[in-house]
Amino acid sequence: MSLLSDYVKKEQLLKQLEEELKRMEGDQRLKSELEFKEKLEALMAEYGKTTRDVMELLSPAEGSQASAAPASSAGGRRKRKLKIYKNPKTGEVVETRGGNHKTLKAWKDEHGGDTVESWVVRTED
Repeated sequence: MSLLSDYVKKEQLLKQLEEELKRMEGDQRLKSELEFKEKLEALMAEYGKTTRDVMELLSPAEGSQASAAPASSAGGRRKRKLKIYKNPKTGEVVETRGGNHKTLKAWKDEHGGDTVESWVVRTED
């Protein structure tokens, strides 16, 4: 395809998009939605709130799921929390998202599960 024919096609596409845009700008529903959006953004700015804050406020159950949605859609389930263990005897540190860690299993066999769980330094998302 020549550069000129490509240019002409893009120009036609641009004219078509401009016509659609003009039609949409005349639509009262769009004007109403734009006005609502502007007022909502001004109100959020006035109170120092983010979109996430508003979403959690309006639907608390869905707001907490919305933050977990990317992880659940990628793998089919939510991501496990990262647990960081520190063996007080050796000073060795283990970071894991599950209980199937080789070193962690060895610690649990040697010291018992409850004891090893007490070695959790911190938990992260």
